[in-house]
Amino acid sequence: MSEWKRYKLKDISSLSNGINFDKSAYTSGVKLIGVSDFKDRVYPDYDSLQEVDSKVVRSGDYLEKGDIVFVRSNGNKELVGRCMMIDSDIPVTFSGFCIKLHLNDKNSFEPVYFNYLFRTRQFKKSMTSTAVGANIQNLSQSRLGNCEVSIPDIDTQKRIAIILSRYDSLIENYKQQISLLEESAQRLYKEWFVDLHFPGHENTKIVDGVPEGWEKKKVGELISKVQRTKQVPTNCYQKNGSIPIIDQSKNYIAGYTDDRECLVIVNIPYIVFGDHTRILKYIPFSFAKGADGTQLIVSNDLKRMPQSLFYNSLTNIDLSNYSYARHYKYLKEELIYLPSEVLGTKYDIVASKWYETIQLYRNNILLLTEARDRLLPKLMSGEISVETAQSVTSGLGVRKEQTGSPKPSDS
Repeated sequence: MSEWKRYKLKDISSLSNGINFDKSAYTSGVKLIGVSDFKDRVYPDYDSLQEVDSKVVRSGDYLEKGDIVFVRSNGNKELVGRCMMIDSDIPVTFSGFCIKLHLNDKNSFEPVYFNYLFRTRQFKKSMTSTAVGANIQNLSQSRLGNCEVSIPDIDTQKRIAIILSRYDSLIENYKQQISLLEESAQRLYKEWFVDLHFPGHENTKIVDGVPEGWEKKKVGELISKVQRTKQVPTNCYQKNGSIPIIDQSKNYIAGYTDDRECLVIVNIPYIVFGDHTRILKYIPFSFAKGADGTQLIVSNDLKRMPQSLFYNSLTNIDLSNYSYARHYKYLKEELIYLPSEVLGTKYDIVASKWYETIQLYRNNILLLTEARDRLLPKLMSGEISVETAQSVTSGLGVRKEQTGSPKPSDS
């Protein structure tokens, strides 16, 4: 094993805060990383970033490839200290609620290695234990700079970075495949039910804008009553547990619980709607409801309006101009097409297979994430050698047959 040396971050890197832009600065120009862009990402999703006018971005405010950005300040202390590494030459800057860390000598220090090091529980604990504030949790440059890290030689850093990157490369690939499948389901919906280029449309009469045999119905008329379980209290969210929790956050699964009174048993895919956030989810496994305001939607005519078609009909509705709360009230008043039974079944045959594949990919992402997170602290502490880790990851893969409810591993 190579010799590991200890450094304070301030001795091997430079740190700087981002800047807060005026509302007038938000226009096309330079990509901007803000707190909401971090989530659990290792690298930014550049396509989803807001932009600001390049005229208000100073030369020193640009991020370079290899720079690592931390959440500096947020009301939610769980977000403080999260980080992402810039892996593109796309012009990008960062907000005043973030801190940039720039490694001064990339011949001695590998940014990808540090990006993973900063995600270990031990480093997060040492960093956030000093992040204090009255109403907001804060991480200052001085606190971050005084954190000590134990680092191997550059060759070992690069080998560790390659091993861990294999997991995230596969995870990112699965995420891209999920996006493509979701886009396919929505594209097919728009072709058949918006453009009305459905199978047999050439021989179908259109009466008052509605194909013969179809109806226009309010969403509320198509919703079956669903018996609701109690909400999962926020303080009962666990990292491990038997029941995945679906709530109004943008995360697919927000946590886990063992409280079976909160369980929603799913015999067909449920549609979950966040009444305060306008977020829709298609859930094919049993789950627990999260925060108050979550609505469970099931079609009352599964032959003409199967769940896959209902879901894409709802995602096609624009609720952006509605008031902040009680979106469900407005959603139920929206009009959508109720097609013939033959066409509804045809759509479901195609779309439901895509959603089965999506669920398989999500499970694979979970398995890869668990495996990476188990390996990460062992590599960073030297508990496991690089050679051993390389042998473990040489046949890196996931169980293709797993299609059940996603649950974290007990190991």
